Amino acid sequence: MIEVDRLLSGGRILLMDPKMTIIANGSIAIQGQDIVAVGEKYEIETRYRAAEVIDASGGIVMPGLINGHTHVAMTCFRGMADDLPLMEWLNDYIFPAEAKNVNTDLAYWGSLLACAEMIRSGTTTFCDMYIFEDETAKAARQAGMRCLLGEVLFDFPSPNFKTPEDGLAYTKNLLEQWADDDLINIFVEPHALYTCSPPLLRDAKALADRYDAPLGIHLLENQSERAQLEAKFGQGAVPFLREIGLLNERLIAFHCVCMDDRDIKMFADYGCKVIHNPESNMKLASGVAPVPEMIAEGVCVGLGTDGCASNNNLDMFEEMDSAAKLHKVHRLDPVAMDAKTVLETATREGARALGMDHLVGEIKPGRKADIILIDTHKPHLTPMYHEYSHLVYAVNGADVDTVLINGKIVMKNRRLLTIDENQAMQKVQEISARIKASMKH
Repeated sequence: MIEVDRLLSGGRILLMDPKMTIIANGSIAIQGQDIVAVGEKYEIETRYRAAEVIDASGGIVMPGLINGHTHVAMTCFRGMADDLPLMEWLNDYIFPAEAKNVNTDLAYWGSLLACAEMIRSGTTTFCDMYIFEDETAKAARQAGMRCLLGEVLFDFPSPNFKTPEDGLAYTKNLLEQWADDDLINIFVEPHALYTCSPPLLRDAKALADRYDAPLGIHLLENQSERAQLEAKFGQGAVPFLREIGLLNERLIAFHCVCMDDRDIKMFADYGCKVIHNPESNMKLASGVAPVPEMIAEGVCVGLGTDGCASNNNLDMFEEMDSAAKLHKVHRLDPVAMDAKTVLETATREGARALGMDHLVGEIKPGRKADIILIDTHKPHLTPMYHEYSHLVYAVNGADVDTVLINGKIVMKNRRLLTIDENQAMQKVQEISARIKASMKH
């Protein structure tokens, strides 16, 4: 017998491989951070034994979900400015509130609370853009979560820096400080084409190239942005990105609601990635991204919640349900964005979008043990005919029972093991009281 650290025993295992393989009664052997074997329960448990066995019988076992775009510290602004259009929401409420209130304290505690929410709902990896991102990295490290994050860059001052050069220097420090961490990954993040000048975009690209890091940017979130950028550049936003050299396989574009066929073709040709944020786009009335067309053209599409100020939660199961139904009703086509395709955007394709498909997104030997166990012994999950449709249309975040990240159990039987969530909630309540007071002046 081969000794391993843990066995995850029994349950329906969804590998989320390209063949969409399901093992009806399987087991997974885990050594350290890694999956070393997966297969039928009898086969695995005659070859491996472990001091710790996690009983997954009767449940669904699958890769942890990947939240491809969010602003986790914005849990502190959850529900602050709802039912507004994008630019009014951003310019009249969010930017002023951030200018008055965002500091290292808010960034850390807002991020830690978000990590608690994400782990509880089955997310094991998130991609973040915000302010004081070193604090978010510390919170993610405390929580034991995997992440890809970067400091948001603007032409104008942020609460963390006075000039774009300061922002780039802060990003450079992040890239170097966290370079060897097994959970924290850094990328370069100019906010958007309407908040970043061409020189800043070129400097951001040069920094990303120097460290072989991804570059993320909000792009074409609504029609007014598209028209504004065409007037500004004298051409479309995507051709402009090509002209200044930003289109490549390390570009991750968030939203992409208003991409036309030519834009999609360019993204496919250059290997650019897209993160779809259906609930935020619906709530801000931004429109419906042409995701089925992107996927048909070969563009890699992941799924994200966006931040709590425009969603208002971080539950990726809810996001999958919304993604599937949105495209069906928008196209009046019940087979648009089927459950399997949507689940891929939150697992394997989400990992590929973030450049992490060699680490996570599938259950297979050699991948990191980022795994979630879903308790299906519940009225709303009975009966179950098809696992994939159940996960997208019936399961919610509260059904996640146990979560492993990097081989470590971070939640067991719905109890968080790495975060004092009551302390995090209390701290964010105190921060929200300061935010409310500041907005009265």
